[in-house]
Amino acid sequence: MCGLCGEMRFDGRKPDLPAVERMTDRMAARGPDDEGTWSHGPVALGHRRLKIIDLSERGAQPMTDAEQGVTGVFNGCVYNYRQLREELTGLGHRFASTSDTEVVLKAYQQWGTDCVQHFHGMFAFAVFEHRTGRLVLARDRLGIKPMYLAETPGRLRFASSLPALLAAGDVDTGLDPVALHQYFSWHATVTAPRTVLRGVRKLPPATVRVVEPDGSHRDHRYWQPSYTRRPEHEGMGPDEWRDAVLEALRTAVRRRMVADVPVGVLLSGGLDSSLIVALLADEGQRDLATFSVGFESEGGAAGDEFHYSDLVAKEFATDHHQLTVPSERVSAALDSAVAAMSEPMISHDVVAFHLLSEQVSKEVKVVQSGQGADEVFAGYHWYPDIAAAARHRAADQYAETYFDRSHADLAKILQPAMLAPDDVSARFVQEHMAAPGAETTLDAALRLDTHVMLVDDPVKRVDNMTMDWGLEARVPFLDHELVELAAACPPELKLADGGKGVLKEAGRKMLPREVVDRPKGYFPVPAITHMAGPVLKRVQEALHAPEARRRGLYRDGYVDELLSAPDDHRTRRGANALWQAALLEIWLQTHGI
Repeated sequence: MCGLCGEMRFDGRKPDLPAVERMTDRMAARGPDDEGTWSHGPVALGHRRLKIIDLSERGAQPMTDAEQGVTGVFNGCVYNYRQLREELTGLGHRFASTSDTEVVLKAYQQWGTDCVQHFHGMFAFAVFEHRTGRLVLARDRLGIKPMYLAETPGRLRFASSLPALLAAGDVDTGLDPVALHQYFSWHATVTAPRTVLRGVRKLPPATVRVVEPDGSHRDHRYWQPSYTRRPEHEGMGPDEWRDAVLEALRTAVRRRMVADVPVGVLLSGGLDSSLIVALLADEGQRDLATFSVGFESEGGAAGDEFHYSDLVAKEFATDHHQLTVPSERVSAALDSAVAAMSEPMISHDVVAFHLLSEQVSKEVKVVQSGQGADEVFAGYHWYPDIAAAARHRAADQYAETYFDRSHADLAKILQPAMLAPDDVSARFVQEHMAAPGAETTLDAALRLDTHVMLVDDPVKRVDNMTMDWGLEARVPFLDHELVELAAACPPELKLADGGKGVLKEAGRKMLPREVVDRPKGYFPVPAITHMAGPVLKRVQEALHAPEARRRGLYRDGYVDELLSAPDDHRTRRGANALWQAALLEIWLQTHGI
């Protein structure tokens, strides 16, 4: 829900209110229901509102508590806001609205920066203390809600999207070689705090940043579950783990029904989204709105999984909506999806999510989605290979299994000025894998994937594509208590049954066997996978554009080699190398960089 932005000055000057208004306007799609700006002393805040909780004007933002002398902007949803409101009322706080935003402000007044420990939900917020001149920025545990930062001498700007910062102006848009190294190594993932632009950074997940009036700041990482076996779970067998996981997921799904508007479900027909539907039906939800998308077949590849989503919709009597997208619309929709990207993302389902979100937003404002289950419960096909490695070889095995390219490969692709001086991506993984708190090789890999890779690929993808249509997506598999439980679950239970074993066992209690035992599916978009004509034409235009030549990102001959055989060049993980190279250039051109 919503988009936030702001500016803080450290040089004695007033904030640039027109720049804040430009940022606010650029995020109109994230919050089409209302807008507001506020300025006091060295700080200006902006907000776009999507009305989900407390639909009245009392929930408008920026929100000021004059009695306590704080003003804040908030993006997301605190699912336990009603319980916290009751607790805070008992502690003497008085409320003027029924919004979760006001609960965030009162919680900050009561507990300071520790307020984040009390929140169940997805959130990013900024709170300014009038008396001290201190600004507090925070992000939820799994980074579901974004927070981008642009700092220049004497000034900090922040926003829910990177394009909003660009709209404000005065951003260093030079390319960051370390971020490019990650992009081409990790399937377009760039980890916090970096982005591909030198002048834009991200607040990491589970982080509170306190910014002082002089511009100095301190960060506190407030959450990181241990990926080890714990005494309280000693003696639990497979059945007990199955039941514990199912109950935790039930709680997560129930929490995410909190809203003053209807909540639907994005139903792919896979295990994860189907479990959400089953649990909601079990909770008594009737006529639940569910939504599926499919595409035309290309190159012999099927473009939909409607058989399974129809099966689930029929089983639980949902109000089901099915969308079929013709191939010619994929290329037309590609530019809109890229414009919605805060960072370049190459996963084919970006376009699918964008098109689906457009249709879903006509019916509901909030949906639950199954993202995150594969990382949390080890569902991807590469996890057994990683798990088989000795603990001391975890980083090497991860690189061999997961990386798109080696450093030596990148040296053949990028111009020397664009190449990081050493293998920064491998070093990042080595340091992360070596950190304490992960017992086995699989534990270390899942910790990296859940708290790093997931945040800056699937999670960001869902936020960007849904919010571009004013649609709020909630992800119960990233409920922090469910993630904590999964982190402690024995690896063999997650790896069982071809991956996600413990989750599949939970599914067998709720779903038709055909859904649980089906082969793992992906969001198929054949027109991109096989570089269908219109998509290839768009790729050629971007890579031959004058901007691309001036940028000089790739070594001479590399682009021509890719274009000579568009469907032949693949990364080690099987991704289309032409698509990865072209998408970055299309994104840069789309955003005027």
